[in-house]
Amino acid sequence: MIDSHCHLDHEPLFSNINEVIQRSKKAGIKKILTISTNLKSFENIKKLVEFDNIIYGSIGIHPHETSSNYVDKNFITENASKFKKIIGIGETGLDFFYENSKKDDQIKSFINHIEASISLNYPLIVHSRSAEKETFNILNEYKNSNIKILMHCFTGSKEFAKKMMTLNSYFSASGIITFKNSIDLQDTFKIIDNNKVLIETDSPFLAPIPMRGKKNEPSYLRYTLEKLSEIKNMSFSELEKITNNNFNNLFFNFEN
Repeated sequence: MIDSHCHLDHEPLFSNINEVIQRSKKAGIKKILTISTNLKSFENIKKLVEFDNIIYGSIGIHPHETSSNYVDKNFITENASKFKKIIGIGETGLDFFYENSKKDDQIKSFINHIEASISLNYPLIVHSRSAEKETFNILNEYKNSNIKILMHCFTGSKEFAKKMMTLNSYFSASGIITFKNSIDLQDTFKIIDNNKVLIETDSPFLAPIPMRGKKNEPSYLRYTLEKLSEIKNMSFSELEKITNNNFNNLFFNFEN
């Protein structure tokens, strides 16, 4: 299994990284992508990717952080290029549910991340909440640029998923698909092509059933894969291979 999105720099994971990685390996995790959310986060991620060979990282500013952590395209491309194990741009995107950052700041930051990802040919890790129309419209402007899009922790509508499919996007399922009230989301994942699906924990957030109430970690990824295999009417092992291959195709351009 590959955890395509988590936050190892967040507590309690960061302070217990040795135990977290040991449990991850025991659970069958082969790769972990830990995601940058602000400038301080990126500093810690540079250390984390050197901690163990299964850990990879990204560079990016979460939409909530854009008003206090502005970076431009050049900053992103220069820093991403310096580190072999930084393999993605983000998380970036738009989140209009909370007013943690101004909309204009989010949009400006998003565009800088998009253009950096195209310049480097790195996947763009997108966070979208309460901003489906705006997210699609901005990304659609770059549809002829061979942009690689990963919709992280996808919880959008079926209509939004269909629009993003026209951009050849990948979609990552989180523990949310295990929740009892996620029937619509489960139905949406049924229509997403198997070769465009990844899995993630988004840990330490969104622990899946039966771990609800605990701090999430990569070793819990199995529960999300089990639920997704049920949704997709596939065996666990078959979908494990598919999601691993999808991750490797997107981030490394090869299959297992």
